[in-house]
Parts: sequence; C-alpha cells; structure tokens
Amino acid sequence: MNSTSLPTEPPNNFSIVIVNYKTPEITKICLELLHQHLGGTNVPIWVVDNYSADESTQYLRTLDWINLIERSVPEPEPGHIAHGKALDLVLERIDTDYLFLMHTDTFIFDKNVFPMMLNKCDKNKEVVAIGCVEQINRGTVRTAWRFSSRLLKHHYRRLKTSMGLQSREPKPYREIYLKSFCTLWNCKLVKQHGMHFSMDDRVPGYTLQDRMSELGYVIETLSPRKIFSYLDHIQSGTVAAAGGYGKSHRRTKMYNNILKRLNKVDSKT
Repeated sequence: MNSTSLPTEPPNNFSIVIVNYKTPEITKICLELLHQHLGGTNVPIWVVDNYSADESTQYLRTLDWINLIERSVPEPEPGHIAHGKALDLVLERIDTDYLFLMHTDTFIFDKNVFPMMLNKCDKNKEVVAIGCVEQINRGTVRTAWRFSSRLLKHHYRRLKTSMGLQSREPKPYREIYLKSFCTLWNCKLVKQHGMHFSMDDRVPGYTLQDRMSELGYVIETLSPRKIFSYLDHIQSGTVAAAGGYGKSHRRTKMYNNILKRLNKVDSKT
C-alpha cells in the first residue's frame, strides 16, 4: 500500500497539462478521474485542444474547472510537433514550480502518485524530471526478453557495419528518455535556463532532457512496477483513438479492450 497521502488542500506548487486531439472517449475518462481525485483542490489543470474540431472540443468547453486553450493550427503539423507546441503554450502561462505532463490515455487511480513524485524533487533539488522510460508494465520476464533481443540486434548491426556489410543503423538497446504519459518536470529550473519542451524536430522533451543532463541536473526514473501501481496507460492509445492504426492492428485491439474494461468499471460505480 502506498503510504504517501495527498493533503485535502495540496500546496499550489504543481500544475497538470493534457493535450487533446480527437480522443473524446478517453479524454472524458482521463479528466473525470482527475476531477474525482483533485476536485476541490487548488491544482491548476490545463488542457490544450490541438484543433480537434469534434465532440471532444465541445466536451472540454463544458468544463469550468479546467484551463482550456484551443490551439488553431493553420497548416498540418506532425503529431509530435503539435504536441510539443501545445506543452510550451502551458509552460509559458503557469506560475507553479512543477508541471505534470499527462496523456489523455493516462488514467490515474491513486492520487498519491502526485505527492510520491513531488517528494522525490523535495529530497533532491537537483532533480529536474521524474518519470518512466517504459510506456507499459511488461513484467520481469517480458522486460528481460525485450532488453536481451534489442541488445543482440544492436550489436549484430554494429558487427555488420564494421565488416562493411549493409545494415540498418543500430538502435539504442536501452530506453533513456522519460515518456510523457506521466512525467513531472521542475519548470522553475527549465525556465531558469531558457528552455522548453519543443526545441527541435525530436519527440518533445528528449532534447530538453539531454540539455538539462548536460548541465548536471538529475533525471530520475521510476520502474514500471512502481508507477503502474498508481495508474493505467494505453500504449499509443491517443493514436489508436484518433484512427491512426488499422482496425486489426494490435494497438487498436488493445485500446478497444481497455476502453471496454474502463466503461464496465464506470457503469458499476
């Protein structure tokens, strides 16, 4: 059982940001869970709608307890670029020291995830970000197999390259970048150094993590087992919800199965 508890009136030192793009069902579940846990507190919840122009936008307009930014996108943008620009809009506006990044396919079931992560920053002022490098909890066996297979593939490709044989570029076998489905950033430090989330064409936060690490700040990682004891996350759920995969794709099936389970739970409460 998690021993850390969130006070009835938590200190106003963190905000939450969620970026919405055409995910009406999971956006509603995500926000309803947040309101259930944090309603009546002074935690600012920011939602940026990336020009969804659908029922999810209409739903967000009905919520008087969120800070809604409707972002107009005159020209098509790659999804990760649009997401990064949305995060930066909130970064500019908040005056809290910390910012929790969440996805619409992140479902918080234990509010103690917030103080748990905040307490790690309080204990070490050099910590600039806390999160998990994995998007799902694969368990010990699957994690070991995934690491081993990626390690072998990495060195096999390096060997082929060294022998002058044609090969794909070796990919890193170890995940090092925090995934933004639930990541805490020390915005005070980020702003102090004039940085932001979307700094180039990479995934938002990756270059920021590199730059802050180069300055000597600490990036703290949580194990999947730890963070997923507080929440659920649908891997690439936002892409699946927006129709980014085919109907038979495994991630679309995963999304539909989890959505059915969540709706069943919701109907019983």
